[in-house]
Amino acid sequence: MKIYVASSWRNTRQPDVVLALRDDHHEVYDFRHPCEGDDGFAWSDIDPEWQSWNPRQFRKALDHPVALKGYGLDKAAMDWADVCVLVMPCGRSAHLEAGYMAGAGKRVHVLLSPGEPELMYRLVLPLGEIHTDLQQVLETLFHVERSDVP
Repeated sequence: MKIYVASSWRNTRQPDVVLALRDDHHEVYDFRHPCEGDDGFAWSDIDPEWQSWNPRQFRKALDHPVALKGYGLDKAAMDWADVCVLVMPCGRSAHLEAGYMAGAGKRVHVLLSPGEPELMYRLVLPLGEIHTDLQQVLETLFHVERSDVP
């Protein structure tokens, strides 16, 4: 199965999830290493002072070649993937990615972490699942993959 892992750079669980999915024989897009020799997109590659930007500076930066490259890699991976695994905790980008994929009719699996509950995660239930641990994700993907085989 082709899987897009949506999460946060600050999420220490993300590398373990990517590794576990790959060990389970899935093809996995890792935004931290989207392709050979690429350590992923960072606003600081555009401007080390990015955290002090005003809205105009932020909007302008979206058109910077570094941002366009990062966006292009992530967007192409979302279109390529069959499934999204949203690894909590995460922020705005990961939620937009999961929403994009759900809107495209792709399965979204939310891997919860301790923290605030979110009512709108119910949106994934028609096609995906809400999981409390990584083993549940792996088992569900295994069963989904087997049910897709004629």
